[in-house]
Amino acid sequence: MSHHRERRERRERPAGERPASRRRTLFRLLALPAALAAAPALVRAQLGGGSGPPARILVGAPPGGSTDTLAREIAPEMGRALGGRTVIVENKSGAGGNLAADTVAKAAPDGNTLLLSFTSHTINATLYPKLPFDPVADFTPLTMVATSPSLLVAHPSLPVADVRELIAYAKTRPGQLSFAIGGIGSSLHLAGEAFKLRAGLYIVNIPYRGTAPAIADVLAGNVPLMFAAVGNARSLVAAGRLKALGVTSAMRLPQLPDVPAIAETLPGFESSAWFGLFGPAKMAPDLVKRVSDAARTAIGSAAMRRRIEADGGTPVGNAPEAFAAFVRADVARWAQLVRYSGAKPE
Repeated sequence: MSHHRERRERRERPAGERPASRRRTLFRLLALPAALAAAPALVRAQLGGGSGPPARILVGAPPGGSTDTLAREIAPEMGRALGGRTVIVENKSGAGGNLAADTVAKAAPDGNTLLLSFTSHTINATLYPKLPFDPVADFTPLTMVATSPSLLVAHPSLPVADVRELIAYAKTRPGQLSFAIGGIGSSLHLAGEAFKLRAGLYIVNIPYRGTAPAIADVLAGNVPLMFAAVGNARSLVAAGRLKALGVTSAMRLPQLPDVPAIAETLPGFESSAWFGLFGPAKMAPDLVKRVSDAARTAIGSAAMRRRIEADGGTPVGNAPEAFAAFVRADVARWAQLVRYSGAKPE
């Protein structure tokens, strides 16, 4: 009897389904709602929603500078674009921005640790003979925030009114004029090297530990010339304490229409700093899009555009692919000037 009953049960049971298999299927069905409930939490943990620990934007410069200011303005705007997520700024200055960059390069690619970097990111690829990271391969470019030209300024006592007169004056006095350099290997330093190279001038570099002491010595008349960020020099030019000879953008700035572009005297001359947002390498494509879109929304806000343009900059907010192509090309572009200048890290 038992033998006949067993055969009948096997015939009635669906083919291929055994009791253990049915139990596994039941467990999977029961677990599915829990997995679906956990999915939003995972998205939020990857810079996608309002809860979770604060995301960080690291800045490789001290508080108060252009990069730090941009980071502190973009952070809350990004947070709003990410559904109310808290985004904080953390300063990690030192080694020309390399300490902050190294931290981000080694962070998890979950979008919670980002880097707001500047031109030194691509300059350092050549300036430093050995870096603990690859400035291209170890990062995910998200968007360029802004570009910013600089001003060639002089002490009012220097008897030149523009770039053409400066070139003529310097050529008759090789080695007698000097540039104040706020940081060896900086974009401002290399703008001066590019200017001397294009104009065929011998002007001595006087290095300082930071922009502030460099500007102070030019204001005091101890050094006659320097390239300075528009935001640092504009008010001093307006007050008559410095004389603006030219701007490094390809064309004149709307904010300073009376200051000629250096390119008007040296065709093709252009040298601008840039600021950009990076994540660690290997970020998932959907996460890259989400973070980049939030940053680009922030850059496009009226408040940020006003702030960037007030300092003579231009808001950008390009796509990750375009920014990645720019970074690769910029490494090669600065390499030529770094080698020509012979600059070494301080």
